Formats: sequence, structure tokens, C-alpha cells
Amino acid sequence: MKAHEPGVPPLAFVQLLNSDALEPGAVAHFRRIIDHQGTSELELVRHDRQVPIRWFREVYPDLDPEGATQLGLAFAERAQLTSFGPLSLPLVSAGSVTEVFELLGYLPVISGALRPHFHQGQRSLTVGLSGHTGDPDLDCLVITYGGAALLRLLDMLAGPLPSVTLHLAWKAPRFPENPADLLTGRLAFDAHASFIDVPAETLQARCRFPDPVAYRLAIAELRRTLERNTSATSVTESVRRLLEEDPGRSSSQDIAALLGLSTSTMKRRLDDEGTTFREVRQSLLRERAIVRLLDHSLTISQIAVDLGYSDLANFSNAFRRWTGQSPSEFRNVGRRGPG
Repeated sequence: MKAHEPGVPPLAFVQLLNSDALEPGAVAHFRRIIDHQGTSELELVRHDRQVPIRWFREVYPDLDPEGATQLGLAFAERAQLTSFGPLSLPLVSAGSVTEVFELLGYLPVISGALRPHFHQGQRSLTVGLSGHTGDPDLDCLVITYGGAALLRLLDMLAGPLPSVTLHLAWKAPRFPENPADLLTGRLAFDAHASFIDVPAETLQARCRFPDPVAYRLAIAELRRTLERNTSATSVTESVRRLLEEDPGRSSSQDIAALLGLSTSTMKRRLDDEGTTFREVRQSLLRERAIVRLLDHSLTISQIAVDLGYSDLANFSNAFRRWTGQSPSEFRNVGRRGPG
């Protein structure tokens, strides 16, 4: 297994292998891959290393968005509070829905395949979901699984929350049977982008097993782990984290200095990882622009300024380059509610 490879939490993966979510042939194929890697299910969990998401492409070579969506929903039905390694204790001890969503900021500790981006609007919290697997079909899988599993966990922790909805940015699959009851009325397709919508009043809903001391201690440990991982992670992730802290940072020289690198060294190391400073920054700005455009209380001019654009035309041109639509077109053609 390669370092810095996007993957999924090992215990969640092993629980999946030992459930009825996968057909026997797929389980056998995954276990052959594990054997070929010279490891075992127990060792995967013991070492707490992400299971490479590319294994799913090996097992499902013909995977497409429809199949990925069906798999993601089936996998999410088996998600447990114990499935998410160091995030499991703070999940169980969270005092409110707000605290559960705060934990998503630590998602890189357990998975590099899925990235959330947040926007708190007047009406609701929008959590954008983007896959970072390098494979569009696997992105559909991790987005569907991550979003649906989070809705399942919220229901376990705070009781049924029908107002929390999952929106996916592709066409609905042909379900062989109705989706899980968990998502009835809470799942929408053909959305602007993939995101979770959480009404503001729902954020204050109390969880069933609050333990403020355990939550606070777990968060402190997660913060230390994230800092350790960041210092040892890829340059791409380090650059992205600095840009997330301040999207207005547009100079590669400034970012390189913060990393203690020369500009040329940072450029070379990003190139080794298959990207550039501009690509990392543009990806982040695109994600932030999308979740803000979902909030109709913000004007497009406000969003442009928030993202560091001094000129609305420059922002509009950039957004059209990213999505093929102007910001106003993107905002006007999308739908927010589940179908």
C-alpha cells in the first residue's frame, strides 16, 4: 500500500467484508488482494491504515455512477458507531448535532478519499462533499457512502432527523427496490453539487449519550493527530490546509515560506505528486464557491469578495472555467429539495 493514498477506515472496511453487503465473489476478491499485500484483516485494523479505495476499482472494474451509488447506499446501511477509528469515541460522546458536524473537520485523520467543506448560512448549514480518489466513479461511491452513513449515524445519536437531507450531483440510479427507509424523502439527485443540508434549528438537537469530558479529550487528541499527520503528509495536503486557513493566500512564495521550502522545491514536490500550486488553489476555491452559491442569502458579489476576488468579472470567468456555467446560471438551474 502506498503512502498518502486515499482510502477508507480499516475497521469500516473489515466490518463491510463480514456483512451481507457484498456478494461472496467480491468478498473473495478483496481477501485475495489483502493476501497479495502480505497482510490480514486483523493487521489492517491493528495498524489503523486507510484501506486504498483503488481496491474497489480492482474488484468492480466496470463500476459506473449508478453502481457506485447503489454500493454506497448498501455500505452505509452497515455503518456502525464503532466503524470510524479515532472518530468513534467523540461521535458517541457528542452533545449535539453541531458537535457531530464539527468532527467532520477531522475526517482526514481516517480518510483522504472524501473532503467536506462547510458554509453556515442563515437558514442552514451546508456541508459540501467532494471525492478525492482520482476516479470519478469512486468519487460517487465515497460521496454516497459518506453522506448516507452520516445520516445513519445522526439518527442513531440524536433520533430520527428527517430534515437533514443528502443531495447528490448525478442522476438517480435504477433501484432494484426502494432505497433504505433511512433515506426515504431525504435523498435528492441531479443537484447543483453533492452536499448535506442541515436546517439551523436541527443543529441544536441533543444527542443521546453526551459526555462533555470524553468529547473534549477526544477532540484534543484528534487535533494532535491531525497536526502530526499534516507534518508527515504530502505537500499537496499541506498546501491545501494552509489555503483552507486563508483562501486569500494567492502567492506560492508565501505558502512555500510557511512550509519552510523554497518556491522551486515546493513546485517540484507538487509536480512529483501530479499537481501544481494553481490546481490545488483553484480546486479549493471551486469547492468553496459551490457551497456558498447554494446559500441564496448571499449575493454573488459577496461570494466573490469572500473568496478573495477583487473583481466580480474575474470570479465569474473563473467559475465558468470550473463548471461550464456562470455563477448566476449555476444558482438558478439547481434544485435544493429532495425529489
